[in-house]
Amino acid sequence: MVAPAGTSTAWPPSPPAVASGTTTPLVDGFGRVHRDLRISVTDRCNFRCTYCMPEDGLSWQPPESQLTAEELGRVARRFVESFGFTSIRLTGGEPTVRADLVDVVTRLASLPVDLALTTNGSRLTRLAPALADAGLRRVNVSLDSLRPDRFQTATRRDALPAVLDGIRAAVAAGLAPVKVNVVVTRGFNDDEVVDFARFGREEGVTVRFIEFMPLDADRRWARRSVVPAHEIVERIDTVFPLVTSARSSSPARVLRFADGIGEVGVIGSVTEPFCSSCDRVRLTSDGQLRSCLFATAETDLRAILRDPRTDLEAALDTAIRKTIAGKWAGHGISEVSFTRPTRSMSQIGG
Repeated sequence: MVAPAGTSTAWPPSPPAVASGTTTPLVDGFGRVHRDLRISVTDRCNFRCTYCMPEDGLSWQPPESQLTAEELGRVARRFVESFGFTSIRLTGGEPTVRADLVDVVTRLASLPVDLALTTNGSRLTRLAPALADAGLRRVNVSLDSLRPDRFQTATRRDALPAVLDGIRAAVAAGLAPVKVNVVVTRGFNDDEVVDFARFGREEGVTVRFIEFMPLDADRRWARRSVVPAHEIVERIDTVFPLVTSARSSSPARVLRFADGIGEVGVIGSVTEPFCSSCDRVRLTSDGQLRSCLFATAETDLRAILRDPRTDLEAALDTAIRKTIAGKWAGHGISEVSFTRPTRSMSQIGG
């Protein structure tokens, strides 16, 4: 099922709601209600993207430290049944390198949520049909250059054709919408912004431009590397006129092409932070719950899951509530006191 032309930001349709009266909203100290769970299913990846992983020297977590498909299903069910979560996104590392990913998707698809996946796309040609059959609804593909030499520089892999084929395979499998995430970096790929907008129009996918954030494993991030969201929009608008769409709960500012051929999204995480309306929590592949991508503390849910002496449901619910109650007002990237997380993006989950 492919989104029809001119689709609004409400696409895809909302998943079935959990029965009323059975959940308690998960609210933090600033009144934000949380409904979006990001689950990293692995810290491993078949790429070595410069803003995500060092070229070498990164040790993989041992298999026994990773949550099993059953454990992931148990945790996800607590978020849905106890707190009314309506959205789950699977991330990594690269989630498609996990051998039992289809099993994970099958378990989570039984929950009344909008189930999505973020991937580098290189393995979608083979996996997209099986993932769609298992219940995956939609997919985001990370792609930072359409030029083979730059793609290889960014990912340290010669795999651009595989990613492009994977995007088309996802569309063909009926995953909708297919979104392409582009991290825009000054002096590297910012001159491809219009090229990506054209690519989205031609391929029938939505391109989302994301400001470069300080989570690169090589710790080379600098504010001068950030291309502000407003500049990205201005560059596209000069070639393909844009019309602002109604604001949704998504962090992306969505703009439609004035001629009706698709839309683009811009996420200004650095210059236009959306912390005041953030409804996300994150679970790492080794079972650590994080209230924010930039959090410096984690709560160990794996220990609860594997302790036979605990009242599992009650212990998980208590730990989840306590973690979110302590969520910060914002990530503080622009503040002098900002402290980077000790983990890289691949270890946290994008």
